[in-house]
Amino acid sequence: MDRQTRMYDIDRVEQKTIEEVLNLVYNALEERGYNAIDQMVGFILSGDPSYITSHNNARNVMGRIERDDLVEELIKAYLKK
Repeated sequence: MDRQTRMYDIDRVEQKTIEEVLNLVYNALEERGYNAIDQMVGFILSGDPSYITSHNNARNVMGRIERDDLVEELIKAYLKK
């Protein structure tokens, strides 16, 4: 067995695009029976992480994205810019 210490760059290993994060969070909320859109809007407007379920690590992943970056990407996608 190899007992050498290994270093991992957690940000690189777990880095996801905003689209991937939104899909993960949406699916986790749906799986738990929540109205995913309402919950995600509540989080974006308030910053309260309790709007996002911890199921499938959704709350932790969503919390890694700055809300202003999230809103910026949503507007760009909506306007197709």
